[in-house]
Amino acid sequence: METRPDIHEVTTGAELRRWYWLRAELADALRDRGLPVSGNKHVLLDRLATFLDTGDVLRPKPRAQRSDFDWHSAPLDPTTVITDSYRNTQNVRRFFRDHAGAGFKFNIAFMTWMRENTGRTLADAVEAYHAIRADGARTRSTIAPDNQFNKYTRDFLDDNPTLGMAEVRKYWALKRARPSEDGRHTYDPSDLDLG
Repeated sequence: METRPDIHEVTTGAELRRWYWLRAELADALRDRGLPVSGNKHVLLDRLATFLDTGDVLRPKPRAQRSDFDWHSAPLDPTTVITDSYRNTQNVRRFFRDHAGAGFKFNIAFMTWMRENTGRTLADAVEAYHAIRADGARTRSTIAPDNQFNKYTRDFLDDNPTLGMAEVRKYWALKRARPSEDGRHTYDPSDLDLG
């Protein structure tokens, strides 16, 4: 079986992309080469792969000016406008518990709604939360492609309902230690043969 190389020994972008890397590993490899380490995991992967293949440095994009509204401590009411700097904070959670109900919980669909509805009010958000909750019983949230572990977990447990998170972690560790053509590691029933 082919073993996962040390990230510092990888010499091509193609080889780098065959393996699963933690963001911290990518950041360390970039830092050791004197390259920028800002951005999400996929930005770091692209930056390192480009550098390995061409020697070019992909610079971080300048951040757009954002609202300075303080979601951590500002007083919130139903007329508060959702800004581009929105964050899920304890202050926001308290507001929604008071206005949407004591059972309020953030969920992926609602967090996506908040992110995509800058300019709307928190009153609109309360209505959206209730609509999402009503619809949520019938639909399953989509897991973003970046969240390989979450997708693997859902698919693994759907296929193996008698197994739990300990087994998910075991087989995920075995799976991600192996290469893949595109660097994506998805659940396959044959994964149970890995260990």
